[in-house]
Amino acid sequence: QVQLVESGGGLVQAGGSLSLSCAASGRTFSRYAMGWFRQAPGKERESVAAISYNGGSTYYADSVKGRFTISRDNARSMVYLQMNSLKPEDTAVYYCASDRTRLRVGVSDSGNEYDFWGQGTQVTVSS
Repeated sequence: QVQLVESGGGLVQAGGSLSLSCAASGRTFSRYAMGWFRQAPGKERESVAAISYNGGSTYYADSVKGRFTISRDNARSMVYLQMNSLKPEDTAVYYCASDRTRLRVGVSDSGNEYDFWGQGTQVTVSS
């Protein structure tokens, strides 16, 4: 069973930065792409960023391009999301997720392609 534990959320003013971390355990981390998703109250879950199993490919939602950076450390089974220039509309619960396909070429932005999810961490950006 894969376990994903997010940390690093909190309250920040608009224009500020936060760094989210996700610790993974339970299967060979380095063989699976990872993604970050978010869900704001009353809205559907959306993909924020994803990174391939070897870090060679990344995906960013248009709304976060140039502000967020996803990275991973396969030696430590960790994935990170650095969030800069935060906006109130970034307020949401952020989830990390593990791809269901081993050694996928590229990344997917569809939540249906991820089979394990963390419990989420709240990010609140005040105006």
